[in-house]
Amino acid sequence: MYHKTKAYRLFSVINTIVLIILSLLCIIPLIHVLAVSFSSKAAADANLVSLWPVNFSLEAYKKTIDNPVFLHSIWVSVKRTVIGTGLTLLLSFMAAYPLSKENSVFKGRNFYSWLFVFTMIFSGGLVPFYIVIQKLHLMDSFWVLVLPGAVNVYLTILLMNFFRGIPKELEEAAFIDGAGHFRTLFSIFLPVSLPSIATLALFSVVFHWNSWFDGLLYMNNSKSFPLATFLQTVIVQKDMSSMSINPKEFELLSQKTVNAAQIFIGALPVLLVYPFLQKYFVKGLVMGSVKE
Repeated sequence: MYHKTKAYRLFSVINTIVLIILSLLCIIPLIHVLAVSFSSKAAADANLVSLWPVNFSLEAYKKTIDNPVFLHSIWVSVKRTVIGTGLTLLLSFMAAYPLSKENSVFKGRNFYSWLFVFTMIFSGGLVPFYIVIQKLHLMDSFWVLVLPGAVNVYLTILLMNFFRGIPKELEEAAFIDGAGHFRTLFSIFLPVSLPSIATLALFSVVFHWNSWFDGLLYMNNSKSFPLATFLQTVIVQKDMSSMSINPKEFELLSQKTVNAAQIFIGALPVLLVYPFLQKYFVKGLVMGSVKE
């Protein structure tokens, strides 16, 4: 059905213009960073670069790729993202299943539900949390980047609401065939939940890849920083000691071009993954929300 009223056509035009403006506001800064990364030192330092490289140069990317600290930070972020996302999805999946049951099936469900919500609203504070990490001997450990955020209550609640939309007849049929809760969870709920899990996976990937504060707080060795923390120290704190740039190389390199190259390389993985998982957003989180 096509709406041909003047009001609807006017709304469509305004809506299109607003979405185009918002899209440009998101894309233009990234294009500018990319242009700066490919520009020469003189052009970048003189702020002559807008949306197109000036005096095209690959020196910033060459120096960035040749930096072992930067490459190791990428490896730490990749390892953290893969392990952290897998662990978060597993725990959220197994916690959402019992929480999606009725009180008659899972006694104490309300208590555990409010306990989860309580952790979202209230926190013990940064200092007590730091002391807990220290007492658990997780300082300067890779696992300090993964374990504290392994249970994501927000993702658990989203998955729990999705489970409630799955027809109960599927679960009852599995129980009649002799399946237990674990068999039902992984053989029935898992296949029908793949769109929702893909959506939650993207949320978790973005969180782990962009998280920088925990690395800065719990890592004393800069060589163990994840990529986001490494970029924070180089760009925000302007600490170039980890770049190992010789004085002669400053004649060809600008801090702006190097920073721009690192920012673009750091954002590239998420930019590549997002288009493949974006289609699951609506399908994954809305599926099952409307029932007859």
